[in-house]
Amino acid sequence: MTKKKNKKFELNGIADIRRFFYKNEMPIYFISATNFNLLGADEWIKGFKYISYIECFDGLHPNVFSPQEEIPHDEFESIEDINNYLLQHPEVQAYLKTRSKGKKAGKVMFLMFDEKTEKLAKKAGLEVMFPSAKMRTYMDNKVNTNRIAEKAGVACVPYVLTPVKNYAHLCKVSKELGTDLVIQTPYGDSGHTTFFITNEEEFQKYEAEIVKEKEVKVMKRINCKGSAVEACVTRHGTIVAPLMTELVGFKEMTPYKGGWCGNEIYPDAFTPSIRKKAAKYTQLFGNQLREEGYKGYFELDFLIDQDNGEIYLGELNPRVTGASSITNHAVFALADAPLFMFHILEWMDVDYKLNINALNKRWARQENIDSWSQLIVKHTADTVEFVTQAPKSGIWKMFDNGHIQFDRMDTHRRAVETENEAFFLRITSEGDHLYEGADMGIIVSRGRMMTDDFELTDRARNWIKGIQTNYTSHIIQDKREKIVLSASLMK
Repeated sequence: MTKKKNKKFELNGIADIRRFFYKNEMPIYFISATNFNLLGADEWIKGFKYISYIECFDGLHPNVFSPQEEIPHDEFESIEDINNYLLQHPEVQAYLKTRSKGKKAGKVMFLMFDEKTEKLAKKAGLEVMFPSAKMRTYMDNKVNTNRIAEKAGVACVPYVLTPVKNYAHLCKVSKELGTDLVIQTPYGDSGHTTFFITNEEEFQKYEAEIVKEKEVKVMKRINCKGSAVEACVTRHGTIVAPLMTELVGFKEMTPYKGGWCGNEIYPDAFTPSIRKKAAKYTQLFGNQLREEGYKGYFELDFLIDQDNGEIYLGELNPRVTGASSITNHAVFALADAPLFMFHILEWMDVDYKLNINALNKRWARQENIDSWSQLIVKHTADTVEFVTQAPKSGIWKMFDNGHIQFDRMDTHRRAVETENEAFFLRITSEGDHLYEGADMGIIVSRGRMMTDDFELTDRARNWIKGIQTNYTSHIIQDKREKIVLSASLMK
């Protein structure tokens, strides 16, 4: 009598996947400046913890670990620097050991990481749940993004990839694009390396940043509105979330003309044809990423031409992003599973079956989309200020006269019941410094924060002003005292 071979364990569909994560025994971490990008993941995945540099919740979030003692370090210039600091911190290392399973400390996600981060994670016994930093860096390059789009058959705004020596050279290489141009350097953050050029005087303002690059992307400037979509490359295909609007360049929230400063998601945000084309492009792009060896979470920015209705690829973010919190808490995600779970599943050493086409069809239906907005509020003045009082994270309430006040502590936006309430996540705290471009905090509320003409609503302005006035700070003279993290901790 021959023995039957053991059938390999396999998850069959959404219900099995959800149950698998509810019973998970593997320690999983999100290490970053804050826990914003993966808010709520701990409610879906047993054993999921956040290790954060910034303590947004004053120690009240049950699944956030933040080291108490500041140890000596070089000035932070990026999120990667923060993550590398955390991985080397004795308190973090001790915390990982208390939760480790034998030699393995668990699995980890980052918003941003580099090759040093990978080495430190490996030393700590952590498996990074993302393609390599080298691959992400290559794909994060805005010049390379267009090359991937060309292979995928995804339309881009008319452009040329070229070095730029001076203004005369720019005019020569961009002759077919006209004189109203947008230039992007290969790497940038929340719009502060996107330059709008119509004449030599404007070029000269940014000349040093442009000419130092080996290659930049020069685009024809179009009359467009921004949108964003998040997706996940899996072994079964590309899962695509609904298209969101983007808030870009509002001077009330960002000092950068092309700077991202929030998102909206609501059922009739786009025409059916735009939604369909964006979903098609995203699947094509995701499938090409898979051909390139990439798997997991990514986000695409799309530009919608207001003159002819065409949709073009803007840029790629090969990671979770500032829009992830909106994506992962909308009704379509709650009814099945958040997008980040499908990402993590690719690294969980388990086989699974999933009908990607059926999932994408459900997520595309308008009745599966509810209405939410988030505002990313930065310090917009060209000053360095010391903060003596900062608003608490939690649920805030707005009164009829536009005044806001703290209502109750909560760690999740789902506690927001009406459009008169908002969840505020504080980034800059008492004792910190505000500098141009520093993230003050995030406001998340039900309903829309922009009009159909892409202007801020009065409600949005009241929320922004209300949060800003709950900060008390004074200008300091010695700009060397400022702490430079990055232009944004979110995107």
